[in-house]
Amino acid sequence: MCGIIAVLLQQGHVATELHEGLGVLQHRGQNAAGIVTCGPKGRFYQCKANGMVRDVFEPRNVANLVGSMGVGHVRYPTAGSFAHAEAQPFYVNSPYGIVMAHNGNTVNQDGLRTMLDTDAHRHVNTDSDSELLLNLFADRLQRTGKVRINEEDIFTAIQGVMTEAVGAYACVAMIAGFGILAFRDPHGIRPLGMAKRRADAPAPDGHGFDYCFASESVVADSLSFESWEDVRPGEAVIVTRTNCTRRTLVDSQAFTPDIFEYVYFARPDSVIDGVSVYRSRMAMGDSLAKAVERNLLSKGEQIDVVIPVPDTSRVAALQLAQTLRIPFREGFVKNRYIGRTFIMPGQSVRRKNVRRKLNAMALEFSGKSVLLVDDSIVRGTTSREIIQMARDVGAKKVYMASCAPPIRYSNVYGIDMPSRHELVAHDRSIEQVAESIQADAVIYQTLEELVESVRSLNPGLTKFDCSIFDGVYVTGGVNEAYLATLEKHRADNEQAKKAAQQLGGAPAAPAPEGLVSCSGPMNGAEDLGLHNEWSR
Repeated sequence: MCGIIAVLLQQGHVATELHEGLGVLQHRGQNAAGIVTCGPKGRFYQCKANGMVRDVFEPRNVANLVGSMGVGHVRYPTAGSFAHAEAQPFYVNSPYGIVMAHNGNTVNQDGLRTMLDTDAHRHVNTDSDSELLLNLFADRLQRTGKVRINEEDIFTAIQGVMTEAVGAYACVAMIAGFGILAFRDPHGIRPLGMAKRRADAPAPDGHGFDYCFASESVVADSLSFESWEDVRPGEAVIVTRTNCTRRTLVDSQAFTPDIFEYVYFARPDSVIDGVSVYRSRMAMGDSLAKAVERNLLSKGEQIDVVIPVPDTSRVAALQLAQTLRIPFREGFVKNRYIGRTFIMPGQSVRRKNVRRKLNAMALEFSGKSVLLVDDSIVRGTTSREIIQMARDVGAKKVYMASCAPPIRYSNVYGIDMPSRHELVAHDRSIEQVAESIQADAVIYQTLEELVESVRSLNPGLTKFDCSIFDGVYVTGGVNEAYLATLEKHRADNEQAKKAAQQLGGAPAAPAPEGLVSCSGPMNGAEDLGLHNEWSR
């Protein structure tokens, strides 16, 4: 899972806004961060490295990112490696100079890589499918054979990408001296939207608006952009200083946004595909209360207090407590300077960081039957540690309620849970899950109730990607052989990380001196004679 942003200003220094926007999207990735801007004469300036936004971008670095349009990215690894070379955005110099950032995961990487090698003769330097998408787009533009391209050429090239790439992808890109663009896969699995605002200093020949693309609407709120709209499935949007053009490029397919965005990943103050994440989590709390009543209270069990597992589950837990008229208490105090444990690499790291991140207050647990509410139970490592913490400070009974159904299948669309055997609910009954995480009972929300919690806020959403719950992969192209290969790839990377850590060779955050490239321009497109006024 990653966060992406692209901003075009009529005039001004765009890097400051990109930097702020990436800070707002930090929850979507803590492994690496990057910004590339386009300055005078079409030159690119970049700064990217492993680490958090605050570590990668010092004031001096941001000041050196020249230009009024740019692309940014925050990353956490999916099935790929942890190498610095995979920090985004990616760049190719041919044709025209293109930069791209991507959120999601394609499922036909091998076929794309072979085609780019044997037919397009393009060099792909990393294992990242983001670089594959960039080179696929570049190859399609290359086929025009033009010195000066126009919007029609770009739409045709993006249409070619959508025809050949299978999977989930929300992409933002920038063409030197031309403008920024964004597109979303035909199923709309990963989120992407756009907003605009009237420019403080409009260019004399411009359309008078600044534009922003981002993974979540909260970025637009933070940067004072207005008129947020979702990029539709299969749609591409091109923004230059003089024009904004939108076009749907592929035949309509089932619109299936990833429902886990609402459960966990997105910020509660975001609106995704017309649904308030905050309101959807309130609805999840209401329906989860029914599940608790049905599976626990109706059987004579008693709950003295409802306690959320900070932070994502707080909204649902409060709603559940109010619905059931049970006291709601904050039993865990969170150290806010530790990152999200779900997206930290390695089981041992996650386990250690649970107790560094949370402290249980005995006052709220001692002698009580406690219902802990969490957004989901993934590997079970965190849940087991939290339940043990509650028992250590005197909880009499500890029940666990999950806003999400049992996660039993691999995610292939950009979430770091590719191995089915790492999932605590895989091939286990609910009772076996409770035994594994050492809970007195586990209450899951049903998939039907979860879907309705989100759909009730936007009836136009009729389907969702629920593959981690039901094993149905909406794009096709996923079979047992693919899943086995993905799991092997991830296992190999985990071994490589452990080996690097044992040898002291794993990169740390902040990134070592020399990994941040911010001192000057990349080789851009200053002499290509691109068609609009930016290249003059």
